[in-house]
Amino acid sequence: MFAAGLIAVFAFRTPITTLAVASGKGVWDAIFILYVMWPALLLYQITKQAGGYDALRHGISRFSRNDLFVILGLGWVFSSFLQGIAGFGAPIAVVAPLLLAIGVRPVHAAAISIIAHAWARFFGTLGVGWLATLQVADIQDVGRAAFESCVLLLIPTYFGGLLIVWLYGRWAAVRHGWPLVLILGTILGFGQLIFAFLSPELSTFLAATVAMVALYPLSRWRRFREPVPAAEVPDRPAMDPAAVGMQTETEEPVMSLGMAFLPYVVLTAVTLGILLIGPLNDAMRQFRIGLPFPEVTTGFGVRNAAVARYAPFSPFTHPGTMLLISAIVVWIVYRVNGFYGAWQSRHGGENLGRSLIVDGVPASLPVIAFLVTSRVLDHSGQTQVLAHGIADVSPPLVYAGIASVIGALGAFMTSSSTASNVLFGGLQSDVAQLHSLPTESIIAAQAAGSAYGNAIGPANIVLGTSISGIKGQEGAVMKLALPWTVIVAILTGIGTILLVIFA
Repeated sequence: MFAAGLIAVFAFRTPITTLAVASGKGVWDAIFILYVMWPALLLYQITKQAGGYDALRHGISRFSRNDLFVILGLGWVFSSFLQGIAGFGAPIAVVAPLLLAIGVRPVHAAAISIIAHAWARFFGTLGVGWLATLQVADIQDVGRAAFESCVLLLIPTYFGGLLIVWLYGRWAAVRHGWPLVLILGTILGFGQLIFAFLSPELSTFLAATVAMVALYPLSRWRRFREPVPAAEVPDRPAMDPAAVGMQTETEEPVMSLGMAFLPYVVLTAVTLGILLIGPLNDAMRQFRIGLPFPEVTTGFGVRNAAVARYAPFSPFTHPGTMLLISAIVVWIVYRVNGFYGAWQSRHGGENLGRSLIVDGVPASLPVIAFLVTSRVLDHSGQTQVLAHGIADVSPPLVYAGIASVIGALGAFMTSSSTASNVLFGGLQSDVAQLHSLPTESIIAAQAAGSAYGNAIGPANIVLGTSISGIKGQEGAVMKLALPWTVIVAILTGIGTILLVIFA
């Protein structure tokens, strides 16, 4: 942020007043995003401290005696579910220890918990990455951009599940587990695509919820109910030989599996009620908030017009309000049923406010800084210069093929899909317009790259190794993640070119 400001002043002749206006807009954009982040983290903590995630884990682990089924259920479906609702490292922090508990080697547990849910990064956390992209990119057809993003995200979705199966037992495991990957991948990927027509912000959450529910009937399938036959999959490099099967736990969860799903049932009901009840939605949308900003220029003539209400939004139909209402309802129900007391008597108490601050502040500061950086780059003219430079050296179809790599670079730099889209969303739309490429297709590539690039994000890998107790072995995790990322990047580039050609 400071580097962008210094370059703006000394290289782009940008007055301090222009920097101040740009920074103010960036902070306002951040408030829009933070109003999703903090209620999402609140709902996560309310559920966690009542023992909800423990009940969900027990439910998944007891579905089957098939190790591979349980690893897919936890490492792919459950982590994607957590990303859909919470994000910000929660899937890694929650899932990696669960994988260790069922006998997965630490390096593989870290890699699976990082990579398998990467597909859910863009529309996850109730669409924070998507909302951030809308703030910075010039998208004319929002519906098409959401649809094409979902299409390209099918690639990391299927390959996330495939990676788990391959790590578990190489090609022998793939032969055993491919029907499960196909079914769950279709529910997750195409579910997200279908739900995006209803609400992009809810698409990942709803698709992952359906996949969670689908685990039970799939566990009744004999192929995945019984242990994986040793003759069929003799070599299992992801599993610790010292772990014989899955650990048996005698302590029952404090709540039922159905009650553990309450937060997501309430959230779905609240959100769909607001979105689908036309008169209610129209009435709530009437109240909109936006800040006025004056016109500002630079010494090179870059002009940003005055706005009476910059980026106005309706707080009553904002995803943050839906999360907040759901969190309050769930907290009341869990409190009345005594779940907090029961959980704290076993595991000790946590302070809800302190936990929220510990999770929220480190996640919020980069969002604010990157959004301010994005506005400074835009208002000083730096984004335009970058866009013209890239457009000058890359033919249109070549650029389309590497657009997702730029998004992945942003995710590698920041370990965040949201930050990647804030940094490069405006740049990608500018280059697309200069090349006369469909902006929606290029933004879709940026979205996909910002998702799969998290598989090699240093902060994500450090979190995974720390949680798995193997700090210092980040290189071993990166060794598993990098080939997957390269394959997905190549396929996404081909997919983007096809979207551009057939647009």
